[in-house]
Amino acid sequence: MASKQPFNLSRGFLLALGTQLFVYYQNRIPHHATVVVVSNHRSFMDPMMLMVGLGHPLRTACHHYMGQVPVLREVVDSLGCFPLADYSQRGSSFMREGRKLLQDSNWLAVFPEGAQSMVNLTAPTEIQPFQEGFAHLLLRANISDLVLLPVAIASQQEQVTTTIPLKVLHWFDPTEALFNQWSPHPMVIYERANLLMGRPYWITPKIQRKYRGKQTKYGLTELTDYCQKEIQSLLEIGCY
Repeated sequence: MASKQPFNLSRGFLLALGTQLFVYYQNRIPHHATVVVVSNHRSFMDPMMLMVGLGHPLRTACHHYMGQVPVLREVVDSLGCFPLADYSQRGSSFMREGRKLLQDSNWLAVFPEGAQSMVNLTAPTEIQPFQEGFAHLLLRANISDLVLLPVAIASQQEQVTTTIPLKVLHWFDPTEALFNQWSPHPMVIYERANLLMGRPYWITPKIQRKYRGKQTKYGLTELTDYCQKEIQSLLEIGCY
């Protein structure tokens, strides 16, 4: 059973910031299943926004450096985040930790844009190309009642500030090329946002069998494209 601490902390944090969150298509949330939530990513607040909007604790994959920085390490842990390994082992680390969490019936949140969309900040309606790691996990998890749920975080009003130079983060994770620059790290704080649930995609044993061997690449592409298109269409609705 997942701890409710990350959910309670997330709700308290959004209340403290005065963030207004409006949730749409809640009937699409598959409550009686193991869920992998896939979302766009522009702010450190995104895991908290997802938890509050879904009304459910989440375990969230986060960047390697977050597990290396004192104090920040304890913060992300209390919010249910698990830092991945460095760049050379990021994929295997995600698969190993993700499968274990799903087998224990945790809900998992994934941001397939990675750090790119946070370092090189995009507009609220834009998303960067999705990486396929989450699709690998879904096809290999071998878990019954597994569901992929695309979710769009559509910012309507926000503050954008800057924090430390990215080069500082390079000291904690020298394998990340994005951190090899002195420009400041942007930080988005949502004041008002919509959370829109996409259409769930059930990962049945039939689908997992269909995309084995030579067909694996087709399955990865299908799941990745499905999520990216679904979230893009929801952003166009939600960022009015």
